[in-house]
Amino acid sequence: MTTIPPKIEKATRTEVVFDDSASDDAILEGLGYQKVELKRSFGLLGMIGFSFSIVTSWAALGGVLIVGIGTGGPPVMIWSWIGICIVTLAVAYSMAEMCSAYPVAGGQYSWVAILAPRQWARGLSYICGWFMLTGMLAMGAVNNFVTANFVLGISTFQHPGYTIKRWHTVLAAYLVCLMATCLNIWLPHLLDRISRGVLLLNIFSFVTIVVTILACNNHKQPASFVFKDFQNFTGFNNSYAAILGILQSAFGMCCYDAPAHMTEEMKNARKDAPKAIVLAVYIGAITGFIFLVTLCFCIGDIETTATTPTGLPILQIFYDSTHSIHGASALAALFPLLGVFCAFSLMAEGSRVIFAFARDNGLPFSSLLNKVEPKKKVPVYAILVAATVQLALNSIYFGTLTGFNTIISISTAGFYLSYAMPLIARILSRLVGQHTRLEGPYSLGRYSLPLNIVGFLFLAFACISFNFPALKPVNRETMNYTCAAISVVMFISLVTWLTTGRAQFAGPQAGRLIHLRNDARPDYAPEESA
Repeated sequence: MTTIPPKIEKATRTEVVFDDSASDDAILEGLGYQKVELKRSFGLLGMIGFSFSIVTSWAALGGVLIVGIGTGGPPVMIWSWIGICIVTLAVAYSMAEMCSAYPVAGGQYSWVAILAPRQWARGLSYICGWFMLTGMLAMGAVNNFVTANFVLGISTFQHPGYTIKRWHTVLAAYLVCLMATCLNIWLPHLLDRISRGVLLLNIFSFVTIVVTILACNNHKQPASFVFKDFQNFTGFNNSYAAILGILQSAFGMCCYDAPAHMTEEMKNARKDAPKAIVLAVYIGAITGFIFLVTLCFCIGDIETTATTPTGLPILQIFYDSTHSIHGASALAALFPLLGVFCAFSLMAEGSRVIFAFARDNGLPFSSLLNKVEPKKKVPVYAILVAATVQLALNSIYFGTLTGFNTIISISTAGFYLSYAMPLIARILSRLVGQHTRLEGPYSLGRYSLPLNIVGFLFLAFACISFNFPALKPVNRETMNYTCAAISVVMFISLVTWLTTGRAQFAGPQAGRLIHLRNDARPDYAPEESA
């Protein structure tokens, strides 16, 4: 290992290469994290369960079905899902390769610090960290909303005289957040076991719902309705509505980076974390497609479904299929159950990212947020901050009817921007001749750059479309405030970079990357000069 100079500004950068057999702890130490503080307890099955409990594409699609029903209807939901899944695999494979080479809890922002051209690496890494945190914490708030909506929607369905108020939804979302916080602080040692159990619960719930509504529904829609007939309740033209409809699919296929942020708690992170990333996308794509097709064939009157007083189109579909209030409620009850476990996992993932970013001095009060509770081996202060931010985002619904859609857009845009930055970092590094080769058990070889490009183009398009308003006429109540929220994040990251980040933010090995050469491979030749 080369000697690391004491000052950041005098450092030089060389390529970071780890032998395929290098241990996870050795890589962390090589990147400057000398003390391994988190406990490695996750195996592959547990991590697949953890990742899929967050992705849970079929349940996520059901939770935001109201977005797709009015913006193109079944054809847009199904065909956009197929397209989104295909291009998502390009992103997932790219991220899996990076995760295999550098299994560190920082995930995307750490990869940007390592892979971007040296003159931009720290700044881009810092911005990526802020976007990643925004997406992750906002996604936690979205899940709180979805879970709360199901609980209250089922209550309305059972008791038609009950009227849902905004503050009811917000308070129920608060409760979900607080439950996830308590579970993360007092039961972290059960995370692996819970994740494996949730994987089985996910599969059971999926099979139960699909089989039940297909068997009970005796008035299925024709194939033309499912795959061809366009439905538009937005007030905009059909082309615009179709672009809006993509948001539902994009939200349903998100968060598959979760294993990357839990690598410091995995037993064989370099091999198992990349597998978990890719498998979560495949499982999500297949279950999501089957679920969407099933719902679209079993849907009743689409306008009645879109305007259901419960606010849950999927609950109306369950009722139209089973003709039973109690039967439909029982099926719908599986969603909040899964939502609580998803909140648990999202809180764990978000807190690990806060911990990692604070460990690199990327946040205010970093010295406090990077502390790990010695007995439970969890970053308690980071968990509390994650909970506080989620509660604040849930509170937006007090002020605007479109708060739910806005948080969906903010979360998805934050994630997608953080996904795009390591991809563009790799592309730029090739253009300026500072390409860093990824050496890990999970390698894409010659397909790496093409997949990086395809993934980046998709993410760039998606991030732009997330800012479009969803209803016409556009006014204060129906405006999409995603662009304003992202601008706030950009402003905060810029201000904190100029005031403290530029001087304090470190990144892996404080930006002074090391060169560990595999002496057993005499054919090895670095692709970047020091």
